[in-house]
Amino acid sequence: LRFSCRPGGGLVQPGGSLRLSCAVSGTFFVLNNMGWYRQAPGKQRELVATVSTRGATDYADSVKGRFTISRDNANNAVNLQMDSLKPEDTAVYYCNAYHLVTHTQNWGKGTQVTVSS
Repeated sequence: LRFSCRPGGGLVQPGGSLRLSCAVSGTFFVLNNMGWYRQAPGKQRELVATVSTRGATDYADSVKGRFTISRDNANNAVNLQMDSLKPEDTAVYYCNAYHLVTHTQNWGKGTQVTVSS
């Protein structure tokens, strides 16, 4: 399984927006639940948002109403639209794929997101 992630991270001011996007190859994309996780310095990796094979979404309380996860099955891609960013959103963000049949989990390379004035 291979992740091809567009460079969407970077430095943004509080209140700004960023969009992360990753395409996945080497798997039947529609059999994978997709997600975004993040890890801040000195903290454990945490769930940000997931989207199931059926399109059902789930969010961490800290990002509800600000982040939107979506999947594009035609292009084997998963996106994370991040609005109203806060300094506490600063972290390395990772794309995740969980295969429902093999129960294997794969991680993309992390993308740094820094929210600072």
